[in-house]
Amino acid sequence: MRKSFSSPLASVFVIAVTVLWTIPTFGLLATSLRPKQDVTDSGWWEVFAHPQLILSNYHTVLFEGGFGVSGGLMPYLVNSLAISIPATVFPLVIAAMAAYALAWVRFKGSDTVFFVIFALQVVPLQMALIPLLQLFSGGAHLGGVTVLPSLDLHGTYAPVWLAHTMFALPLATFLLHNFISQLPRDLMEAAVVDGASHFKIFRSIVLPLCTPALASFAIFEFLWVWNDLLVALTFAGGTPEVAPMTVRLAQLSGSFGGRWELLTAGAFLSLIVPLIVFFGLQRYFVRGLLAGSVKG
Repeated sequence: MRKSFSSPLASVFVIAVTVLWTIPTFGLLATSLRPKQDVTDSGWWEVFAHPQLILSNYHTVLFEGGFGVSGGLMPYLVNSLAISIPATVFPLVIAAMAAYALAWVRFKGSDTVFFVIFALQVVPLQMALIPLLQLFSGGAHLGGVTVLPSLDLHGTYAPVWLAHTMFALPLATFLLHNFISQLPRDLMEAAVVDGASHFKIFRSIVLPLCTPALASFAIFEFLWVWNDLLVALTFAGGTPEVAPMTVRLAQLSGSFGGRWELLTAGAFLSLIVPLIVFFGLQRYFVRGLLAGSVKG
């Protein structure tokens, strides 16, 4: 099997698939750099015959707005960063601590808690949107008794952070538990014999060893939050001050899909940050995948 994947034929196949996957991205970039009239009259491949490229589309979409909308994309880019970074860090921190506790701090009912968390993955995200929205806006009531008062989070990033953290925790805890539970028992017992507390073991041993797993999930979670539109529309769509870039891109498309040169410029800008995150954590991502493939 290993010989098949390392053969010249496999390499040619991978290169061909990579080229096919890159063509739409190149078409997006070429369209975003062409004048409006050229985009309307011909396809992006005409850029090879008539290479007339401009940067004014990016200036317009960043600072001026576009068809049917006013204001540039820059504040929404900042909002996307303000949403995506905490919404990635929060579930990672909580899930890593929960995974360590469930794997190495045995207590009565720990297996039941783990299976309940595992079962929560089957709950569709769409089922939780309205109850969460009602909880954030009106609080929780049981009969005439107020169990949880209104949190008054409207117009802040907090509802989006909380929603993404809740939706990510079951899968993150499950994946990190499977990785952390495979750490060598002798290493953990040696740390306990040396007098290390659970917090010291977690900080000094577990976190460094599970960095590839944390980085792998961080990439997936960041890409998910960055590209999300449904949760953003539900919890931040009505407040432009906290709305992310995806909401603005949906507005830029217009009612009839016009102004493709602006829409493609905005779409290409939305690709840059995820690419930086992916290539910045790529070596940990590969190590995490390989570690998961040989453990257990």
